[in-house]
Amino acid sequence: MRDLFDRILENKGPLGKWASQAEGYFVFPKLEGPISNRMKFQGKDVITWSINDYLGLANLPEIKKIDGEAAAEYGAAYPMGARMMSGHTDYHEQLQDELADFVQKESAYLLNFGYQGMVSTIDALVSKDDIIVYDVDSHACIIDGVRLHMGKRFTFKHNDIESLEKNLERATKMAEQTGGGILVISEGVFGMRGEQGKLKEIVALKEKYQFRLFVDDAHGFGTLGKTGAGAGEEQGVQDGIDVYFATFAKSMASIGAFIAADKEIIDYLKYNLRSQMFAKSLPMIYVKGALKRLDMLRTMPELKAKLWENVNALQNGLTSRGFNIGDTNSCVTPVYLNGSIPEAMALVKDLRENHGIFCSIVVYPVIPKGLILLRMIPTATHTLEDIDETLEAFSAIRERLENGTYKKLSAAVAAAMGE
Repeated sequence: MRDLFDRILENKGPLGKWASQAEGYFVFPKLEGPISNRMKFQGKDVITWSINDYLGLANLPEIKKIDGEAAAEYGAAYPMGARMMSGHTDYHEQLQDELADFVQKESAYLLNFGYQGMVSTIDALVSKDDIIVYDVDSHACIIDGVRLHMGKRFTFKHNDIESLEKNLERATKMAEQTGGGILVISEGVFGMRGEQGKLKEIVALKEKYQFRLFVDDAHGFGTLGKTGAGAGEEQGVQDGIDVYFATFAKSMASIGAFIAADKEIIDYLKYNLRSQMFAKSLPMIYVKGALKRLDMLRTMPELKAKLWENVNALQNGLTSRGFNIGDTNSCVTPVYLNGSIPEAMALVKDLRENHGIFCSIVVYPVIPKGLILLRMIPTATHTLEDIDETLEAFSAIRERLENGTYKKLSAAVAAAMGE
């Protein structure tokens, strides 16, 4: 019999095999200093494009004051225990009510973490007789939630409504046999590509097919829509979203998440979400902090206005210089380049060491082989000077990528890895 660890020792995985070259620099890097548009990386000042602090709340004095006061009053532990047992408070209820109102739903329920909450919500919404139909480019938390499903599931091509309809036809026939229902899952904004999910077109299919729609709007909440209620509001179909999910880890610059839906659905979920029933309640520090952050989302539209001023300046600047930013129609700004993983490493090192630009690098297996994706997150804290410096740096690195400079620099790394 084979030792369980043999596979792990022999195959580190598509990303793990690069650990000796990448860890501490390309992956698991350490950004230091106050969360802002400029931070320190390995002792050097860099313009940061990898922080999901969309509205720039993380380091605001009024936010830090509330967080500090909550920590001083309650400590890090209160309330102790799961919500159902001993971890429930008036402030948890208040935050839920305000979140529901903000995203135009009847009711909401707090989650300790977005990833954990998404997995558990999918698990609670479906039984073995139900069928899940989800976008093939869905976030890992959705994929892991779907993996728990003991019934049938289908993927549809990314944002492809024709593919979705074909799979809905298959799902409908199967549901008629099993006696179950259909859950369609999409994202409000796809975090790598920056494309909004085609929620308007998906909702329109409800007239023809009987299904419920679950939307992960982690990147849309606070950034899209007239009030910031997200991609559904932006596209005018918030009412058509049956279960709405968002996290505090992006626009709210904190920890936690929530789901929102009709009251009867939330009442069911709060008694059946295993990740919440058997886990400690969200600490008061984050609850009180989230109330303040939500109030700022509601009352300070200038934060979102500044964010979009920067988004437009960056994205227009990139496209005017001939860069491919795909079909993004959100704040997420991808820059697509052609090259290998070793070339991507050389490129990013040049950006950080010689240009003072820190942005995330995405390579295979997240995207196809031969592509490099530089994923940028503009925030309200960035300046036009930051954007101009970044555009100049990107022009320089593209030239070096195209003339083979990075290929030469990366040859030794590629040889060592057998690429």
